[in-house]
Parts: sequence; structure tokens; C-alpha cells
Amino acid sequence: MPTPAPTPTTIDLVYFNAGGGHRASALALQSALARHPRGWRVRLVNLFEVLDPQDRFRKMTGSAPEDWYNQRLARGWTIGMAQELKLLQGLIRLGHGTLMKPLQQHWLRTEPDLVVSLVPNFNRLLFESLASTLPGVPYATVLTDLADIPPHFWIERGQRQHFICGSARAVAQAHSLGHGAARVHATSGMIIRPEFYDAPALDRAAEMRRLGLDPQRPTALVLFGGHGSRAMLGIAKRLGSSTQLILVCGHNRPLAGQLNALPAGAPRLVVGFAPDIPRYMQLADFFIGKPGPGSISEAVQQGLPVIVVDNAWTMPQERYNAQWITEHGLGIVHRSFKTIDRAVDQLLARLEEFRANVRRMDNRALFEIPDILDGIVGVARSPGTAAASGQRQTHLERGTLARL
Repeated sequence: MPTPAPTPTTIDLVYFNAGGGHRASALALQSALARHPRGWRVRLVNLFEVLDPQDRFRKMTGSAPEDWYNQRLARGWTIGMAQELKLLQGLIRLGHGTLMKPLQQHWLRTEPDLVVSLVPNFNRLLFESLASTLPGVPYATVLTDLADIPPHFWIERGQRQHFICGSARAVAQAHSLGHGAARVHATSGMIIRPEFYDAPALDRAAEMRRLGLDPQRPTALVLFGGHGSRAMLGIAKRLGSSTQLILVCGHNRPLAGQLNALPAGAPRLVVGFAPDIPRYMQLADFFIGKPGPGSISEAVQQGLPVIVVDNAWTMPQERYNAQWITEHGLGIVHRSFKTIDRAVDQLLARLEEFRANVRRMDNRALFEIPDILDGIVGVARSPGTAAASGQRQTHLERGTLARL
């Protein structure tokens, strides 16, 4: 009688749509895991859909929880987010018991072999709900920021989970909260999408001429995530007569219309939602945007020095990123985009120096994490562990939890 094929390992990637970067990281990691020789079964888990399966929040308010956040990003209303973050974390702690129930029921129903979180703020809740229902199933948090902003953002104290960190700063933070080397895993950078490694070569000069751009002029790519930012208007006004610009507005059509209406002395290309960002980066000489970990990592991967700002409007989870840029000599950090013309002059005067520093960065995180996860699963299944011994809840316990 033939031996049945082993059941593939099931890995759940937990994400939400606030800001877009968490979902993009989950999709990129899903793609990388699909290429791994282990043949894993990978599932995407939208956290808010698990916590609110009846979509009650949208029905009561008219929008999804992440819409509020994304609309603020598009309008540039980011000042005060540090205080609001504390309020959010307090509400999550207050609702801990209530929020545990749908998560426990979800894990019992779906039975993953490994849970990987790509979201902040909810990791205590996610870890404890998993540990209380499927003890021995490992839990890993992949930081999609270059550093934590303790307490309770990415790294929780006292939990036997794994942390995958894209900077030396984040590794040190995990150790300082009592997590040993066996549970803290360093990568060479942030998760970025596979296409930033696989971008096909193009005839830059011909493509620029086709798009109405001048191949001989220094070109800036201006990008503020998938929803754009009103800050792009000020940048375009200040640089419009001197610097050739590619402005990517994402889903923000009103912003694209306003940018197209501005007078321009230098050539300008306004782009809406664009899945082929690597192509536009290949046309540019440098990047202008907010210090988001994904966008600056993508720019650096494509060889672009960066210009960002760090001020009271910078979101708390992005403030270390400006320091990281300065530490590695990857570009210019100013306090405001009101001095963007001076920042561009400073960058162009040192462009070759910045390009050399950018070329030294070697971010292979997307391809490193699958092997890290493979090791985590292997340890969890080694003799003597709860997962290897099949120490799950009894059927009676499961039935009790399912009725909660």
C-alpha cells in the first residue's frame, strides 16, 4: 500500500490594509514562500476580517477601519499620531478579552502550522489567542519597520515568539526586551516586492523621450505611497521650473489633476496608480518622498539616493528611518519640504557619493525570510516540543472554545 503524501506545512501571513505596506509585504512574502522547495501552503489572513467577520464597523461608520488611516495619509494629516497611537493601543488592551474570541475560533477552525504577523499593535493579542488554542504552533513577527517604537508596537516583552528584524537597531531592541538570540532573527533589510529584484532592463533614453521627458536632465521620482500626499503639490511648485519630475499619485485622482494643472518650466510626468514602479525608478536619478520603510528600501534597491523630511508630521514609526538614511549616507534629510530646492542642490552636488553608498546596500530580506521560517518550523517540530508531540487542546476543550 503506497505511503500517503505528507500534508504540506500551512503558513498564515497576517496583514491589514492600513497604509498598504503591510499587505504589500504579505504578498511579496507569499510569492517568495511559493518558490521555496518545501512546497508550503501559504494563506493570507486579513486581521480585520477575522475580528469583524460581519463587517459591522463598516456598516456603522460607512468605511473600513483602515480607511480613516489611509485618508489621513493622503491629506497629510499625520501630526498628533503619536498620541493617537497610545489611544489605539489602550483600546486594544481594553478590548483584549473580547477580541480574543474570534481569533481563537479562527485558529481552531483553520489550524495553521505557523503564524507570521506583518502588523504592529496586535501581536500580544494574536500570540496569546494562538497559544491558548494551538499550543506549540510557532508565532513569528516580521517587522515591516526598520525599528520598533516601544512599548507594545512591534515587540512585546515576555512572549515566546520569534522576531524577524531588518536592522541592527531592531535586533538590539528585541534583545533589550529579553528575547534571546534563538528567537531574534536578523535580515539584511526590509521586505520589498520581487519585481524590485527582477526589473527588466530598458532603453532609458528612448523611454524617457516617449514619455515626454529629457534624458539629459536630472530626474526626481516623487512618491508618497499608494494614496499620494498633498505635500507633492508644494514640491512640484518649488521644483517645477528647475527639476524634471515624475510624480506618482497612486489612487489619489484629485491630486493627479491638481498636479497636471500646475505650470511647469521643466518636463513633468504625472502618474496615477502604477504597478510598475521599478520601471519609473529606472528613469529617475533620485527619490523624493516620506521616510516610509518600503518606499526608501525600494528606491535604494533600484540605485536611487533619497530626499526625505523628518519633523512633527513624520509618523512615529518612520522617525528612525531618517536617522538610518543619514547613518548610511543614502541621501538628504531636511526638516521641511519648503527647502526642497536646497535639498536637491545638496544631493546633486554629492550625487556620485550617495550613489556609491546606495550600491553598497545589499537587501536580500525577501529571500532570507523563507529559510528563517523553515528553521522556526523545524525547531517547533523537533522532539520534545509541544508541536511535535501533538499537544493540542482535547476535543472537549476545542468544543468549549468554539462555543465562546
